[in-house]
Amino acid sequence: MKRIIITACTAMVMAAAAHAQTYTLRKCLEIGLEKNYSLRITRNEEQISHNNATLANAGFLPTLDLNAGYDASFSSCDAKLRSTGETQKTSSSLDHTLNAGIGLNWTIFDGFNISTTYKQLKEMERMGETSTRIAIEDFIAGMAAEYYNFLRQKLRLRNYHYAMILSKERLRIVEERYNIGNFSRLDYQQAKVDFNADSAQYMKQQEVVVTSRIALNEMMAIEQVYTPIETEENDIAINGTLDFTELWNNTLSRNANLLLADQSNRLTRLDYKKVMSRNYPYVKLNAGYDLSYNRYDTNSYISRSNRGGNVGIAIGMNLWNGNRKREKRNAKIEIENSRLQRDQLELALKADLGNLWQAYQNNLELLALERQNVITARENHDIAKERYMLGDLSGFEMREAQKSLLDAEERLLSVEYDTKICEISLMQISGKITGFLE
Repeated sequence: MKRIIITACTAMVMAAAAHAQTYTLRKCLEIGLEKNYSLRITRNEEQISHNNATLANAGFLPTLDLNAGYDASFSSCDAKLRSTGETQKTSSSLDHTLNAGIGLNWTIFDGFNISTTYKQLKEMERMGETSTRIAIEDFIAGMAAEYYNFLRQKLRLRNYHYAMILSKERLRIVEERYNIGNFSRLDYQQAKVDFNADSAQYMKQQEVVVTSRIALNEMMAIEQVYTPIETEENDIAINGTLDFTELWNNTLSRNANLLLADQSNRLTRLDYKKVMSRNYPYVKLNAGYDLSYNRYDTNSYISRSNRGGNVGIAIGMNLWNGNRKREKRNAKIEIENSRLQRDQLELALKADLGNLWQAYQNNLELLALERQNVITARENHDIAKERYMLGDLSGFEMREAQKSLLDAEERLLSVEYDTKICEISLMQISGKITGFLE
């Protein structure tokens, strides 16, 4: 029954692979950059900051208002004449009033506050673009890491499948020799236990592969997240030519987070200029044109209309504000804090780059060592297999040789993946992560 289950699982995996679409990392990135929901939301937020960076939003342009109204009044009046004592009565008189007007208001000068506000809006627009760039770089790094994780899990599945095949062959040999009396029941039972353990490990790894595949599909915003996919690469390619000096120089000139910190610093300086703009006078222009029409029931004239325009200019200046000194001092502190945060970020990036570079160099050395270990472990396994077939090696020793080979391959895979993650992180810090799209 166990063999039937394993055979069925293997057949299902092979069938899924046969119908799977093949992807390269570049293709995954292109699809994800176009469809990923988080990136689409980030781009929409960038568009909002772009829409806000206008002269009108800064207050450069005048405002033009149109207003109109209509009033009707009902009244009854009793008036007693002084000369005759006669009372005159007017009942249910209806008066109409119709008015309309247009008004223009324009702040011509406001102590450089308007121009500074416009500069702030443009700076916020650039910060929106930088935030989008950071989101894209984070996505590329995350997608690359998951892509190579999927490749690692597939290679691990292949190794587990090979180990299961070896255990299956060993079980077959032991079973045949047990039936003819060459092996004890203990040897047969142990071989069966080892085969079941390798089979369980293989089945569990299939779940891990599917989980990683679903994660990749989700990042690419593929609606059918269970869709089988395959990678064009069959191993994890390592770039061993990175240079520390070049990486650090690129970090200083291209790192998106440093760029965002510089933009934030400029924004705080503009806040200070807005506070200082209150030391200047303001000049405001207003103009308008009004039209009114009245119609009466009881007045000495039936109707009256008025029309005319007005224009004016207002000049003023705030002479004293108890909060101005406080706001000025706080604005200076914000500038200093912004500069300190930028310097802190640069130092943190330098530390991260140094740690990642050390890990990258160590992993390159480990990579060469583990590759040699795999070669040696395979040779040992082949020798052990020959001796086992001849009956010169116990089942326990054969299992140890098989386990040593699997462990060596697992360590090699782990070092390859860790090295690739270091490479991805180094490229992200140095602002070169988009190189994966080339």
